[in-house]
Amino acid sequence: MSAATLERRPELAGAQVSFGGVLTSEWIKFRSLRSTWFSLLAALAIVDGLGTLFAALHAHRMTSGVRQFALIRFDATQVSLRGVFLAQLAVGVLGVLVITGEYSTGMIRSSLVAVPHRRPVLAAKAIVFALPVFAVSLAATLAGFFLGQWAQSSTHAEASLSTPGAGWAIVGAAIYLTLIGVLGVGLGFIIRNTAGAIATLFGVVLVAPLLAQALPSPYDTDVSKYLPLNFGQRVIQTVDPEPNRLGPWVGIGVLAAYVVLALAAGAVMLSNRDA
Repeated sequence: MSAATLERRPELAGAQVSFGGVLTSEWIKFRSLRSTWFSLLAALAIVDGLGTLFAALHAHRMTSGVRQFALIRFDATQVSLRGVFLAQLAVGVLGVLVITGEYSTGMIRSSLVAVPHRRPVLAAKAIVFALPVFAVSLAATLAGFFLGQWAQSSTHAEASLSTPGAGWAIVGAAIYLTLIGVLGVGLGFIIRNTAGAIATLFGVVLVAPLLAQALPSPYDTDVSKYLPLNFGQRVIQTVDPEPNRLGPWVGIGVLAAYVVLALAAGAVMLSNRDA
C-alpha cells in the first residue's frame, strides 16, 4: 500500500499496524541498506585490525631492555580493545544515516503515514539498530581480544578470559559502541540533517574531551569524567584504574542516560514537527 493511497484514505492509516509489524518493517529497511553492512564491516575490521596492531607493537617494544619498565601498569586487555575508539565513528555514522537517510529521500513520510502515532517508529528504529550492532560489536571485541593476546603471546604478559576484568571489558566495549550508535540515532531524529548530526556526534564524543583538557584544574577532570569518551576508556581498563574517573558501569549508565535523553528529545521533535 502506497503512501499516496493512505493519504487519500486516512481511515486506513495505522490499520492492522502492530509494534511487531513496525519492527519487521524497520528490520527490512535496515538490512537492505548497503551502508549498514559497510559500516558494520568497517567497525569489525577496525576493532580487530587496530587491536592486533597495537598489541603487536607493544610486544615488539617489550625487548629485554625495556621489558621491566613496560610491564609496569601494562594492561593487555586494554591494548587489544583500543580499536573501539576509531570504530565508534563508523557505528555512530551508521546510527545517524539510518534516520537522516530517510529524511533526505522522503521515505520517512511513508513510515509516518503507516504509523501515525509516530513514536513507535522511533522505538522500532532504535531497537532494530541496537540489537544487530551489539551482536557485531560483541563479536568484534571478543575476536579483537583474542587476536590481541595472540599478538602479545611472546611477552608472556597476555591476558585471558579468566583475567580479572577482561570479560567485563569485552562486553562493556560492545555496549559502549552500541550506545554511541544509538546516540547517533537520537541525534538523527533531533537534527534531521546528516552533516549536522554527524558533526554534533563527533563534537560530543571527540572534540568535547579536547576542550575539557583546556580547562584549569580541577575543572578539566570534573568535566571530562562525565564525557562519553571517558566512559569508553574506563570500561576497557582493567589495571590501576584512575580514582578520579567514574567506575566503568557507572559511566556506562551515564552514557545510557545521554542516549535516553537524545531519544526522548527526538521523540518530541518527531511528534511535533512535520516530516
